[in-house]
Amino acid sequence: MLLGELFEKFVKESPVCVMVRGTLEHALPAKFVDELFEETAEKQYTHDLLFSQIVDLLGGVVGQVHPSVNAAYQRRCEEFTVSCRSVYNKINKVEPRVLRELVRRMAQRLTPVIDTLGGLRPSPLPGFEVRILDGNHLPASEHRLKELRAIAAGPLPGQALVVLDPQRMLVCDVFPCEDAHAQERSVLVEVVQRLVPEIVWIADRNFCTPLFLWEVNLNRAFFIVRQHATNVPCEPTGRRRRVGRTDGGTVYEQAVRTADDCGNWLELRRITIKLDEPTTDGDTEIHLLTNLPKRVKATKIAEAYRGRWTIEGAFLELATTLKSELRSLGYPPAALFGFCVALAAYNVLSVVRAALRSVHGAEKIDRDVSTYYLAEEIGAVTRGMLIAIPSPHWTAAFGNCSAKEMAGLLKALAKKVNLQHFKKHPRGPKKPRPKRVFHKRTPHVSTARILAERKQC
Repeated sequence: MLLGELFEKFVKESPVCVMVRGTLEHALPAKFVDELFEETAEKQYTHDLLFSQIVDLLGGVVGQVHPSVNAAYQRRCEEFTVSCRSVYNKINKVEPRVLRELVRRMAQRLTPVIDTLGGLRPSPLPGFEVRILDGNHLPASEHRLKELRAIAAGPLPGQALVVLDPQRMLVCDVFPCEDAHAQERSVLVEVVQRLVPEIVWIADRNFCTPLFLWEVNLNRAFFIVRQHATNVPCEPTGRRRRVGRTDGGTVYEQAVRTADDCGNWLELRRITIKLDEPTTDGDTEIHLLTNLPKRVKATKIAEAYRGRWTIEGAFLELATTLKSELRSLGYPPAALFGFCVALAAYNVLSVVRAALRSVHGAEKIDRDVSTYYLAEEIGAVTRGMLIAIPSPHWTAAFGNCSAKEMAGLLKALAKKVNLQHFKKHPRGPKKPRPKRVFHKRTPHVSTARILAERKQC
């Protein structure tokens, strides 16, 4: 009875935190995480420290419940039978394929929940499943490792190719790479091995390579990729014609073809956007290559490519709202582990937003609800909530729910959310920064006197 009363208090005061914890227990129950590790790990093994414990520990750091891995361990040391050093050793050696499967399988568990909720965003290309592909380089870590202490340059711990489902706003796949200086294109080999028919891939010109374009086409999938003229030169096979306008420019279309090293030709459409204003790089035109059928209008293709920036927004949220950049983790596997756990946390927030869209309307949620304030409340309330209601109770309540049951619970909780607590406050355009000079040739000033002078004017 006491547990029920406590639960109802949190449902009343912070339904968002209840939604997040319930979704997390549904998506990543401990048994599921440990079985995933046993199936995919090749070098590491389980002895006294479970992989699910490490994921849960890092989740608290990424969600800003705890400031660091060491602080999280110290606060929960009674849950572990190993030292903090052993925890770090485990984190520092997690294999990339384990991280990839963690994100991928979690997305697979959450997809039917969002579909049942009916909280999908409009498709960039109606009638097609779309995936946005982009790379993310992790920022320089601290110089904590012995080999890095005498190096002045910033040590980069790795990078990853990330695949985003823009309708569900789920990161559905990730391809971690420990070498930060490796070309993003070198990781494409792993991507093309996972291609599925009928999916439309949207990517920037870094991914405009013969390997990617030909493999997508051979797998009966589609692409919208900004042309890299050096990697994929094209030969026109028709005249360029104006087909309409989109936000930011006039759209043209032209039939082209390109050849691979063996002389095989690939017939494509080249969509050109003649920009009203040049890009920061000085480009006045953007050329897109696609193998989509002609029934898909060129203006729709141009608009879909502009939606590629959705994934850049996701990266920004990961870096600012969630603590995806754990600079204290210098070993590449550890830094990538933190990043992938942040991707998992982002997916949980995406489910919460989908539930809110299904109840309060998509336009209202996308326009007015701030992910920053959602994450701030989650970080502030979660620790106390888990003290009052320990993890086993959450697992029992949400761990074995079906997608339909989970969707029903989330909808009921979403109705109790006061959206005013999470209202966005968009700022206006930045004003140019004035040139600063010494006031009356003194290094310091009194703010009170400066303000008094303003009143006298």
